[in-house]
Amino acid sequence: MTGHILTDAQLDERYAPIFERIADDSIEREQNRELAHDAVKWLKESGFTALRVPRAYGGAGITLPQFFRQLSRLGAADSNLPQILRAHFGFIEYRLESTDETQRRVWLERVANGETVGAATSERTGSTHNSVTLTRDAASGVLRLNGEKYYSTGTLYADWISVAAHDDDTDINVVIPATAPGVTRIDDWDGFGQRLTASGTTRLDAVAVAEEWVLSRYRASEPRRNSFLTAYFQAVHLATLAGIVEAIVHDSVAFTQGRTRTFGVAGQSSPRDNPLVQRVVGRLASLRYSTRSIVDSLAHSLEAVHRKRELGISTADDYIAVDIEAYQAQQIVIEQTLEAATLLFEVCGASATSETRRFDRHWRNARTIASHNPAAQREASIGRYYLNGTPSEERFSLPHAEGQGIAAGVPSQRAAARSAQAVLAEVGR
Repeated sequence: MTGHILTDAQLDERYAPIFERIADDSIEREQNRELAHDAVKWLKESGFTALRVPRAYGGAGITLPQFFRQLSRLGAADSNLPQILRAHFGFIEYRLESTDETQRRVWLERVANGETVGAATSERTGSTHNSVTLTRDAASGVLRLNGEKYYSTGTLYADWISVAAHDDDTDINVVIPATAPGVTRIDDWDGFGQRLTASGTTRLDAVAVAEEWVLSRYRASEPRRNSFLTAYFQAVHLATLAGIVEAIVHDSVAFTQGRTRTFGVAGQSSPRDNPLVQRVVGRLASLRYSTRSIVDSLAHSLEAVHRKRELGISTADDYIAVDIEAYQAQQIVIEQTLEAATLLFEVCGASATSETRRFDRHWRNARTIASHNPAAQREASIGRYYLNGTPSEERFSLPHAEGQGIAAGVPSQRAAARSAQAVLAEVGR
């Protein structure tokens, strides 16, 4: 893509028809458990999957606040779609953080050409464990992957799969073609929500791996480099939840405006004129405002850290602070989205429970997304940070000795926020 960075209005104009098309088929897909291959194809063809790829590599190069705004709109159309593409978008951010320009160009140009990436990193075991091995065949010298992953969100839709593997000494990130010989992708995800994300099993049976597909090696015991990916991946969930609230408001208003009866009122009446119904819709609209605002605020903080990293002035405190901000946002957005998904039925009544409407999908999808991350554990992390200045153990960043710049937590976060504001003022919001 060439020319100037697209404005929000231009992005809305470009993607609103696609989101509407996706929304039109969302209930039918849900009822028939029909995977969203067509929807993913439309997003790829439209350039949506390359929105964060810099223009120098053929993408749109939009900012993180712009991106998360469009992601929420996609989530309102069908909340399966942001989840399907979550690993793909995270892969882009990994490449943007990389200092390997050759690797960055190769993969970002592939994304700009419409190729997408799924993930095979997590496993369904009793403990955190990486059982997939990458070994070199003694006879041929070829690297081969063997093992099995679950929660492989997006892999059935993807052109490439990012795999977490290991050898005797190191943990390894490998990217392989999704249709390579020895790769088996199974749609056995049985969650009651997010049914179309294909978050099931990926089996790897002696899959040949080209040397250039090995993206990184690191010792599990070694600290990782500074990265905002923990907060970023959480922000994708939160943007999706905000999109669900948007869909709930739309459904509640559309349903109520067409009704001519209110419980306990004889004869014909209009629910839209009932003050109790108005109050519930008012609450729903307020929850939409809150969730949308929280996601937008977090997106601006992520953008500030991203810009500081590009300028070479980001610090460990910046990454710690944005992680904590994401955890705080999680506590509120999850709670408010689930509240909205329940309040919908206070507006609509028993007739809203019809299978033909599938209003229940909003709660099921929200609850499933919320279950991906331990909100209670994150809340404790927030408390430790403010009380003791202890950064979260989940950070993808270098260790930060207690008492060095983060004493009591609050001063460090405020300092990071001031730095972020300075950068945003320089580059513009």
